Parts: sequence; structure tokens; C-alpha cells
Amino acid sequence: MAKLAPVVCLHNGRSMPILGLGTYNAKPNEVRTAVETAIDIGYRHIDTAYLYQNETEVGEAVRNKIQSGLVSREDLFICTKLWSHFYHPDKVRRGVQKSLENLNLGYIDLMLLHAPVAMKYVDDNTTMPQDATGKVLVEKHTDHVALWKELEKAVDDNVVKAIGLSNFTPAQIDNILQHCRIRPAVLQAEGHAYLTQKPLMDYCRRNSLVLVAYAPLGSPRVPRPFRSDEESAKEPVLLQEAIVTKLADTYKKTAAQILLRYLVDSGWVVIPKSSTAARIRENFDIWDFQLSADDVKQLDGLNRDFHYYKFEFMEASDDYPFK
Repeated sequence: MAKLAPVVCLHNGRSMPILGLGTYNAKPNEVRTAVETAIDIGYRHIDTAYLYQNETEVGEAVRNKIQSGLVSREDLFICTKLWSHFYHPDKVRRGVQKSLENLNLGYIDLMLLHAPVAMKYVDDNTTMPQDATGKVLVEKHTDHVALWKELEKAVDDNVVKAIGLSNFTPAQIDNILQHCRIRPAVLQAEGHAYLTQKPLMDYCRRNSLVLVAYAPLGSPRVPRPFRSDEESAKEPVLLQEAIVTKLADTYKKTAAQILLRYLVDSGWVVIPKSSTAARIRENFDIWDFQLSADDVKQLDGLNRDFHYYKFEFMEASDDYPFK
């Protein structure tokens, strides 16, 4: 039987594995194989999003593994995210339903609001609505509480088991906490050794939010909306930092394994993305060592509050989170 990752308990009593497979920016037809490989290895947490346009492939891969008898639906934790063009109270349940249909797994374990900024709704498939000049059409203000109340109804209907947030600020979360009936269970945010987010971690602990790191290995030269290849090429490469490669030699691990263990020991859940079988396996093989306090301190020293993902196309909104 495959070794499984440890779990963290959400405030609603459900368990989330502390290491999952991220699927952002995976090429068409790669995701199915990646998810099947990950489940074979022992992953039980898969992260996707409506924006990634791969929910259908993720669902197919999961169903294949269920039908093979390797896992049951209840063994797996599937997270997806509602994208910003569904951020209108009369469209939220439509967005939830689209993800349910795409995944075709009966229910969603965790659904997040992907970012705190609403966009104009044109149709289900126009995820980046733009004007004639190419400017993304974002709303000046987003009623987060109204959106949250619609997500709460999805929990009431038992089609979504837990709900949470992604890329929201503490002030925006506080607003939801003051008005919610069902508390957010999870905050997903960019997190890695260049962006340790210590104040955000403290905030999440005080408010019983599990903090999930996307881009846990850094994310240089990965295509992002409205970011040129030239800009991406200038970004620092976390995996090549001298202290990271030194520790990899010391522990006889890879740089990626050092960085993932660092985050896990710091209290994060991590969702590294890969489509390569060897790397999917490598990213999961972090349970047989632990970094010393001195090594953790050295990795803490890499922090530069550097974001690879800034969602610059949302800057015109008052709710833009990375001012």
C-alpha cells in the first residue's frame, strides 16, 4: 500500500492531506496522467480550479483510480476554485455547478474564492473579459459577503464540504468572519522561502484557518496572464539558491524536497505542481527527514517578500490584494 501524507484537521472536522498535487498551467492531456500517477504514489489531495480549464481531466483521472479499486471517493480530497467572472450573487451557484459537472465526482471537498476581485460576466468560458484595448474588465468593488453566503448554500446542499479563500487579505477575511454563518476553513496563498508570510501565518493560526502554499518551490519562467517571457526570465530562481543546494547535499535530498519540508515544518500545507512522474514522486518523498533549527533559520533568511504572482490585471479594482 502506498505511503500517505499526514493530514491536518479543518475546523469542520474533515481531514486535508498536508501535501497535494497542484495542476496549474499543466498542458492539455498531461493532467490526467499526472493525477493518476500521483494517486498511485500516495497523493490523496488534488488541487485544481475552474480557471485552469482542466477540471474535466482531473475528474476523469480520479474516476479511473476509483474504478480500478485503488481508492474510494472518500479517500480523496479535491479542491477547486470559483473564478472571478462568477463573482456575482446570481452567478455563484452556476459556477459551483459548472465545477461539479466538470469534475463529476459527486461533491467537492473544498471550494475557494480564487481571488478577491470580481470580473464582468460575459459567458461561462470568458474567464478574462477584456475591452477593445485589451484591458481586463474588473469590477471596482466586490461584495465578498454576498458571494460567501451563496457558497454557504452549496455547503447546506452537501455538494461542497468545506469553503475557503485564496489571495484574500486579513482585512477582507475579517469582513467575511464578521458576517458568515460558516467560517472559512482554508486560506490559499503564495508561499515559499522568498515569501515566508510569517504575519499571515500568525493571522491564520489565530483564526483557525489552514494556510495552503501555492508555488511552494518558487515559480520562475512559468507563463502567467499578461506577463511577458522577458519579465519572467528576470525572476529569481529559488531552487538554485546556494543555501538550498547546500542543504540538499547535506541531507542527500533534492532542492525541491528541502523547500517543501521547510514549508511543511513551518505549518503550511503544500501543493507543488508537476507533470513529470519522477518529480511527482520526488515531491512526495519528504517524510524521512527533518531540518534542524539552524537550517530552518538559514532558509528563513531567504525571505524577501517576493511575489511571483501579483494578479496585475486586477489592479483597477479597489479590492486588489497586492497593493
